[in-house]
Amino acid sequence: MSILVLGLVLFLAGHSLRMFAPHWREQRIAQWGVKGYKAAYTVFALATLSLVGWGYGQARLDPIALWAPVRGLQHLAVLLMLLAMVLLVASLVPRNALALKLRHPTALSVKVWALAHLLANHTLADVLLFGSFLVWAVLAFRAGRQRDRLNPPALVASSKAATVAVVVGGVLVWAVLIMGGHRALFGVSPLG
Repeated sequence: MSILVLGLVLFLAGHSLRMFAPHWREQRIAQWGVKGYKAAYTVFALATLSLVGWGYGQARLDPIALWAPVRGLQHLAVLLMLLAMVLLVASLVPRNALALKLRHPTALSVKVWALAHLLANHTLADVLLFGSFLVWAVLAFRAGRQRDRLNPPALVASSKAATVAVVVGGVLVWAVLIMGGHRALFGVSPLG
């Protein structure tokens, strides 16, 4: 469990620099350049995400159940994941109406993803993993909204084609996960 906790602390700390250490982040960008900073950030994120995955995998070998699983919540989680995948794709496609309206679809996607997984799972490792991501996503969304108030983003016209692509793409990603992708990646079927 300690590997999972260490991985979460490092991964989420790295993803919180803009919220809690913006000046340090800006100094590194000025010192290393944008490409250098992004390269270092990517290496750090991948290394710490690997640590999270390894720690979670180890914790799953000897799970500590906190409550009895509730079957109906797994089905709710599957539906919430549809929304999470649409929001995730919205963060990747320029000029779509969802991203332009919500401003921070990645943080919203992580919120919904984490909540869905908290509903569907019941071990201490699940609460640590998904609960940590949920708290981080709430803080990240709040910080993003505060930045928007201080420095409003430019108005950009949305594209219907981009918005349709987001919805279709999100549904496709969700369907792939439901129809075996989740089992192939994580060893667990979301449908039980």
